[in-house]
Amino acid sequence: MKKIRFAEFGGPDVLQLIDAEKPHAGPGQVRIAVRAAGVNPVDWRVREGQILKAHPIELPAGVGLDAAGVVDEVGEGVEEVEVGDHVFGEGSSTYAEFAVLSAWARMPEGLTFEEAAGYPSVVETALRIIREVGVRPGQTLLVSGASGGVGSAVLQIARDCGITVIGTAGAANQDYLRSLGALATTYGEGWVERVRRLGHVHAALDLAGSGVIHELVELTGDPRKVISIADLDAPKLGVRFSGVAGSVPDALAEAAGLISRGKLHIPVEKTYTLDEAAAAHIDSQAGHTRGRRVMVV
Repeated sequence: MKKIRFAEFGGPDVLQLIDAEKPHAGPGQVRIAVRAAGVNPVDWRVREGQILKAHPIELPAGVGLDAAGVVDEVGEGVEEVEVGDHVFGEGSSTYAEFAVLSAWARMPEGLTFEEAAGYPSVVETALRIIREVGVRPGQTLLVSGASGGVGSAVLQIARDCGITVIGTAGAANQDYLRSLGALATTYGEGWVERVRRLGHVHAALDLAGSGVIHELVELTGDPRKVISIADLDAPKLGVRFSGVAGSVPDALAEAAGLISRGKLHIPVEKTYTLDEAAAAHIDSQAGHTRGRRVMVV
């Protein structure tokens, strides 16, 4: 099979498309014929060798956590799915023609493989940080860098919970944020005052790592009401960095329910083939994503 791997930490040029043996499903796992794999910021952070305790690796290593595809091997103890089922979930080395998943759910009806691959890590992260930041129905949540995959999920999940959401993004994505139910404003000079004019902020999330932690603390009045998933220096200002996943199976089940009820939809902005993995990482690292980027296998 074909897969993407890297043998040393570095830039996108370290990614290699190689021939490899198919992995096998261990106990409690399934193997899928991958149809699409999600492209996440954690992928290039790991590739660069950034210190992420949640994702220790040994080189050479594969790339990718999220995927959607067709079950073709079932590990010992797995009873709820069988060969031929269409699933989406989280595993390892998913930029490949075959991958092993450790958490999965059946794909909701009407969802394409490309769409499904964009949900697992994104929705788990969104659910986790909304709960960790402690925002309640009737309060207002500020989301910095709101137009990407996690931001798109946060806006919709929070609104479904009765939380008012203010989202910051580039000028080109203002209408997109409003379509997801957010009060939208641009970042850049004067953004703090623009946020204040939209309402009092009870809690805030930093999704882009664009150096705004100090301002988010100022707007909420309490570093304990701010969480970052992108700024490793956030703890220096008393802000929690959230990087360790909770229950992925529970998140996938909740995601499937939200999608089936029409409460969650994350568009796929761009797709890539395996031999375009470096370009996918370059685009992901540049930011300004509207929705998700996905590898099509």
